[in-house]
Amino acid sequence: MTETLTLHQFTSLISSHVNAAPQLTGRWVTVEIARIGMSGPHCYCELIEKNAKGDTVARIRGTIWGNVWRRLAGKFFAATGTPIAAGMKVLLNMSASHNPAYGLSANIHDIDPTYTLGDAERRRREILEGLKREGIIDSNKQLPLKPNTQKIAVISAASAAGYGDFINQLDNSGFAFYPLLYPAAMQGVKTAPSVMEALDRVEMAVDFWDAVVIIRGGGATDDLNSFDDPDLARRIALFPLPVIVGIGHERDRTVLDEIAYTRCKTPTAVAAFLIERLQACERYAETLAKKATDYCTLSLSGERQRIERLASVIPLLAPRRIDTEKHRLDNLKSSLQQLTSSVTRHASEQLTRLGSKIEATAISALTLPKERLNMLPDIILKAAETRIKFENERLQSRSQLISVLSPDATLKRGYSITRFNGKAIRSVSSLPSGATITTTLADGELTSTITI
Repeated sequence: MTETLTLHQFTSLISSHVNAAPQLTGRWVTVEIARIGMSGPHCYCELIEKNAKGDTVARIRGTIWGNVWRRLAGKFFAATGTPIAAGMKVLLNMSASHNPAYGLSANIHDIDPTYTLGDAERRRREILEGLKREGIIDSNKQLPLKPNTQKIAVISAASAAGYGDFINQLDNSGFAFYPLLYPAAMQGVKTAPSVMEALDRVEMAVDFWDAVVIIRGGGATDDLNSFDDPDLARRIALFPLPVIVGIGHERDRTVLDEIAYTRCKTPTAVAAFLIERLQACERYAETLAKKATDYCTLSLSGERQRIERLASVIPLLAPRRIDTEKHRLDNLKSSLQQLTSSVTRHASEQLTRLGSKIEATAISALTLPKERLNMLPDIILKAAETRIKFENERLQSRSQLISVLSPDATLKRGYSITRFNGKAIRSVSSLPSGATITTTLADGELTSTITI
């Protein structure tokens, strides 16, 4: 019979092989932290690996003992400015450990913070490359920003100190600004969704606003990672208003800093940017006002000099103009006399010709009617004879037609007329029984009695 083992014996054999394997000791492994938690001074976490589709292809429990945890946590925070947290990709130095009672796990000895920093930077580069491929990476930068940007939609946390500093600086600038807060989370996993929701609300009144400002105060560097979101980046790149961001310090940059219309290092720097633009507008307006004043002054001076010159010339021009007009009137008088004589002579000649023409026309006009009157009796006599002849022929034709259509002619053709009480009968139903009727024929009349 084959030797049997207890489960403890079997797992102990696994432990002896795993724990003694040199290839499973002190190895650097890239992992993603799925979950992390503390139990007393010790840190326990779940480590996973995902494929390109996002499916988990490997999983193992990890243990960082208390004394190691304090060292690794401090080292990682000093290098990255953020604590070790779930969702991070990290490079860990670990050894495989198997315990008969607790199974397989990984004892973690060290962490390389530069890998995590590089992974965050790689994520930013991937987002920016994606926007570049879509051709929208500079879309928001190319929008026009009004020089007098005063109506500002502010996306920030209502309780953020940076928001209060921003508002105070605008209020104390001496200029009129009209900011309105659209509250949103500025750290954590809700950052990107809440900022996009705020942008949706701003867009509902897009025609009112001049620009959008996204600001937050200071904080841990890892809080900025929430802004490295591809959906949020695309939303801001395509937003119809210029977006000004002030969400980090001078050394901190996010994807939004690269795609927004402009980036300021702090909320107060954003306020200073807006105030400086209004100051530039004020200076430009003052320059235009001075130019307008100078132009008016110069124009008035020139017009005054021109009037003075005209005033000195007018006394000299008046006598000359009077002589010119007098000479022109004399010429007109002479021309008018000549024209009047010519017109009178021409009119007299026309009247003479017209009188002769009227006389000849009158004689001709009277001769023709006289001839027509002499011819008129013969014409009337012939017309009367023709009309009488025509009417006689028409009467004869109608007389013949009457003879053909008369009742006597109809009776001669074999027809008869039956009367009752002197009236022609048109229907049998109109005759009562015993009625006496008279029938007229071509050669006499018959009397009959109706029997029904």
